[in-house]
Amino acid sequence: MTTARRHVSQLLATALSALLIAAPARAIVSAGTPTANAFHSDTDGDAEADRRAISREIERFRSSSISISQAMSIAEARHAGATTADVSFDGASGMPVYRVKTLHNDRIWRHTINATTGELVGGEAALPLAELDHEDRDNLAALGAIRHRLAEAVRVAERAASGKAISGGLVRERGRLNFSIVVVSGDDLKEVTLEPPGAKTK
Repeated sequence: MTTARRHVSQLLATALSALLIAAPARAIVSAGTPTANAFHSDTDGDAEADRRAISREIERFRSSSISISQAMSIAEARHAGATTADVSFDGASGMPVYRVKTLHNDRIWRHTINATTGELVGGEAALPLAELDHEDRDNLAALGAIRHRLAEAVRVAERAASGKAISGGLVRERGRLNFSIVVVSGDDLKEVTLEPPGAKTK
């Protein structure tokens, strides 16, 4: 999970969990209610600044022409057979973009996709899996073994949370490999966790 998405996840106003059983996917959803503690900070000023930053990010996301699914398709099309391992919207810079990591031929490819035009920004960079830590390598190896892709998890999460996904990726929690998707629903962010069929515990 990217640092930016970890930060967003820490500031979630609403928590949502779901379980992906099998195709056709069936979701079991539980939702919390927004609380002041979801934006816990040392001072009220910091919490208010966090709220404003999230509101700006959501607004930039809503005004983008390219969806997260389109961004994943654009990145995956760069290498035949590639699959997305992680994607996140970044509206903090001058130009809103999606940062997409795809897995292909034992490499992680990093792409930056313009969220307005869908164009690749600044080329692409590759990192051999051998240079990742052991846990990341295991997670990415498991990604190739499961039947569902992140794009399918995004579709299920968007239906379950009644919104549009702003980020998604693989996480391992309590020994289980899951897809974690953050969805913009109304004025809230909801986190949807989906356990893909075939994901192994560790």
